[in-house]
Amino acid sequence: MTPAERATTSSAEAAARAATPSTGQAGRPAGDAVRAATTAGQAARPRNGVDSVPRRVRLTLARVDPWSVTKLSFLLSVAVGIALVVATAVIWSVLDGMGVFTDLNGLLKDVVGNEVDFDLLDYVGFGKVLSLATVIAVVDVVLLTALSTVVAFLYNVSSALVGGLHVTLSDD
Repeated sequence: MTPAERATTSSAEAAARAATPSTGQAGRPAGDAVRAATTAGQAARPRNGVDSVPRRVRLTLARVDPWSVTKLSFLLSVAVGIALVVATAVIWSVLDGMGVFTDLNGLLKDVVGNEVDFDLLDYVGFGKVLSLATVIAVVDVVLLTALSTVVAFLYNVSSALVGGLHVTLSDD
């Protein structure tokens, strides 16, 4: 008997027991009868009536819905874009707090000389760096969304040719 047949038989027996009101030994309720049977040396079944053999199911991912891929990739790329902007702001603040920009500005004045009016923060100021990070995040959202949608269409075409992706699931 295969594990699937045992699971079906056990489920049918459990359903039959649940449908008929019964009393255990000496007028005790059925729950006491199960406990009494367990103490008498018989092996008790799990609560759901199914043997504890893990089931394995082999499935094939034959098609992916491009619209759901588009929605999910849009949301994930927006999250990545927000993380990029926040990380940029945090890193810039930490570098500014450590005095890196001031030290680099002093080093550049020593190398170039005092006659050239140059300030590093004119080029890498907080507003400019955050604006650049925001533009990169927006481009990232558009490109990742479009790219993942194209990949979903390509997967559907290739799975029609070769049969899809085979996955084995188990309930260990």
